[in-house]
Parts: sequence; structure tokens; C-alpha cells
Amino acid sequence: MPWTSRTVIEARQEFVTLASSPRANIRALCRKFNVSPKTAYKLLARVRTMGPAGYQDRSRRPRHNPSRTPAEIENEVFSVRASHPLWGGRRIAGELRRRGRAKIPAPSTITTMLSRRGALSPADAMGAITSIPADPAGELPACCKVRMPPAVGASDLRIVIEHLLRARVLNRRRAMVLLTHWLGVRQSMLCGLIGLSPITWRRCLRVYAEGGVDSLFARRRSPTRKFDSEELRNALFDTLHRPPSEFGINRTTWKVADLGRVLAQRGQAASEETVRKIIKSSGYKWRKARIVLTSNDPEFAQKVDRIKSILSNLAPDEAFFSIDEFGPFAVKHQPGRSLTAPGERPLVQQWQKSRGTVTLTAAIELSSNQVTHFYSEKKNTAEMIRMMKVLLDKYRDRSCIYLSWDAASWHVSKELNQTVEHHNSRIVGPTVVIAPLPARAQFLNVIESVFSGMARAIIHNSNYQSPDEAKAAIDRYFEERNEHFRANPRRAGNKIWGKERVPAEFSQSNNCKDPRLG
Repeated sequence: MPWTSRTVIEARQEFVTLASSPRANIRALCRKFNVSPKTAYKLLARVRTMGPAGYQDRSRRPRHNPSRTPAEIENEVFSVRASHPLWGGRRIAGELRRRGRAKIPAPSTITTMLSRRGALSPADAMGAITSIPADPAGELPACCKVRMPPAVGASDLRIVIEHLLRARVLNRRRAMVLLTHWLGVRQSMLCGLIGLSPITWRRCLRVYAEGGVDSLFARRRSPTRKFDSEELRNALFDTLHRPPSEFGINRTTWKVADLGRVLAQRGQAASEETVRKIIKSSGYKWRKARIVLTSNDPEFAQKVDRIKSILSNLAPDEAFFSIDEFGPFAVKHQPGRSLTAPGERPLVQQWQKSRGTVTLTAAIELSSNQVTHFYSEKKNTAEMIRMMKVLLDKYRDRSCIYLSWDAASWHVSKELNQTVEHHNSRIVGPTVVIAPLPARAQFLNVIESVFSGMARAIIHNSNYQSPDEAKAAIDRYFEERNEHFRANPRRAGNKIWGKERVPAEFSQSNNCKDPRLG
């Protein structure tokens, strides 16, 4: 017959069955089962009183243990552990010592307490986490909720679970790090399970400690990205604005490779991809930027240096004006962003009958940020002469006024130059000095930035019924803007004129003209 084996419980059950027969000899059964009569009678008495539970071994733990740690200290140990799920016996003992506790258990005793409560076994926590995706409610099991530190709010826990169930792997890993940290799972176990480096584990916890759950799952932006550098951006546009011939390149337009090489020579190395990103962030595509943002004036550097010299040495009784025209633009229903109810789609007819046109001529005084404007029928020399006379009358207390504009034909006409010479020959009022911008350099004209802010504020998404209504809105815009900068000489706040592309100051790296306006 085959060999048979039985457990201690089975042997006890067989012994009791044989001993329960009427003619059983207990002493003979004891010799057969190799147990003492005392043990046999104790087993029979226990089965009669306890039933099937009497077959099991009873605990040999003493009823009383005088050296056991008091319950008060145990509760404090588990309180520290709940606040710091990854702390072991030594760190918990040190924390109790810092709190001034007189009787502190040994670190080994604290470790035994934690093991007795199951706090050192991460299997339950990992099992609960792996079961979350199968749970449609997306909630932790009750046993894990009990182990959560009290400082963890319900909203934070909900956000972490939501990211744990999403398809984006990066967010799932971050959620796993935070959740296992709360549940007291060791770093080594989690990193080995999901292939995570300890550096990434520590970085996730550091970001959470500094900014909370929202900061942990926010899109990261490297603080050292080159295309975010303001210094590189200024150097790039300063170079792009100049004609390539200034740098020994026999071309009339720039290539990205040439631009990158010149930037490296100027100490601002940048890849072609970085150059394209910076230009795109300014609202331009490279195909357009290489044409509209590059001047072909051979005297570009001399003219820019002259304007910078004038502005750096501008006396208190002198004024510098940036002048240009805006328009003509048609008065009709203009497209633009608008606040609409859900489901509504604003419509602007492609073909509309114009209600009239408006052409604006304006000048901004750079030191005071004040705009002077009027409306014109045409863009010609007569309107420039009219602007000069308006400025001479308004700023009659100044000793000299500088007029800066682009190289449009009516800005450099003989009639205009003769008018300026005639005025200066008469010793009446301020002296007029013309400081022209380089040719094809509208991007340096500061008034263009003011125009872009005005257009975004009161022209885009407008539906004026007549030119007079549009002019009234423009007049009010400039009146409020001038009043604001009289009271606040420095740019401040999110006022409506905060929509201007660049500050109202001259810089050779400026892109004042809005690319959407031509």
C-alpha cells in the first residue's frame, strides 16, 4: 500500500474518534500515538468543551506582560508613523525624543510594534493600487484609506486617483509615487516594480512638498530653455532687423543657418530650431519674418545709433515723437474674439458694404507716453506738415522736438524738408529735428505698438454704425490712455492699453507692428 501522511490535527481527530468508543483503552491509545496520558486527557476535555476548535494549538502567550509598552506610547508611535509613512524605528524614536517623551521604546521595539500592526508589509498597499483600474468608482479599498495620513485631503486623493487611471504614462507614474508614499511603501520596492529611478522618485516628492498635487501634475517647463531667454531674443531680433550685408553676407534676406552663425559670433549661440521657435512665439512665420523684419537700408546701424543717442541724451525741455498713420480701415462688422453662450457661434459676413473709412494720424511722445492724434482723408505730405504744426503748438514750451517716422515717400518729400527748414530759420517756437527710421523698419516704430493695442481693444470684434461712432471710440481710447499715463508714468496694471505688443519705448530689438495688421 502507498505511504500515507497526516497532520497533527488529523492525528488528534483520529485519537479522539478511537477514544470515544465504549470499550476504548486510553492507555493503549496513548502508547500507540506516542503521547502521555496527561496530554490525551487534556485533549479530550478540550474537545468536549470547545468542539472542533479544541483540535487547534492554543497561544502560549502569557496572560500578563509587565514589560509591555504602554498603550499611550504605542498610539503616539503610530501617530508619528501616520504622519511619516516611510519612517522606521530609529527616526520615530528620534521624533519622540524631540517631543520630550521621557520613556522612549528602543528602535527594535518600535519596529516590532509596526510589524505587529502590518505597517511594514507593503504587499497589501501594492495589491490595492494594482486593483484600482479595475474599480469603476476609482477609489481605494477601505483598508488603504485607513492607512492614509490624516494630512491628505479628500480632494488631493481624488486628483491622484484620477491621474492614476489616465492614459498618460508620466502622470500615472507620478500618481503611483505619491500614493505609495502615503501608504508607506518603500522607495526600493516601487522603483524596482515600475522601473523608476530613485532620483525621479525624490523629485516627485519634492515638487509635491513645494507646490502640492496641482504642481506635481502640471506641465513642466525647463528653466533653462534657450528660447525663453530674453537676452537671446533681443540679440536675435537685433540681428534679424539688420541687413545681412552688415555681417559680410552677400544676400538681401536672411537664412536661418546664417542667422544662427552670426548669433554664435555675437556670443548667443542658438540652433535653427530655437531661432524658429523664438520667431514663431512673436507671431511670425519664418517665411514672412525674413522679409518684413529685415531692413534693406545700408545705413541701418547709423540711423539706429543716432536715435539711441538722441534718446539717451534727451533733455527735460526736449521731446521725441514716433509718428505714423493707421488705416484706412473700413467701418463694418469686424471679426474677433467674443464671449458667447455655449452652442452659439458668432458669424461675420464675408462680403459687407462699408459704412465709411477712417484714417488716423498719430504721434506718441516717448518720455511722457502721451499720444496726439487727428483724422486724415489721405496719407500725404500735407498731413505730416499738419502733424508737425499740431505738435509745435502743443509743445511750444520745449526747446526742441524730434520727429521720427518710417521711410514712406511722403515722409521724406522735398516739401516736408523745406517746411522744416523754413520753420527752423524763424526763431519762433521749438527747433524741429527729423530722426528718420531705417528703410523697411516699421517694426521699430513705437507708435505701431500703440496702434496694435488700440485695434485689439476697440476695433477687433466691433460693429460701429458710422465713421463718427468709430472716431468717438478712438478718441475715448486715447483720452483714457493719456490720462492713465499722466497719473502713472510707469506701465502698470492690466488696463485696456496693456494689449500693446511692446512697451512704449524705443529698442532696436522691438517688433512693434502687429503681424496680423500687415
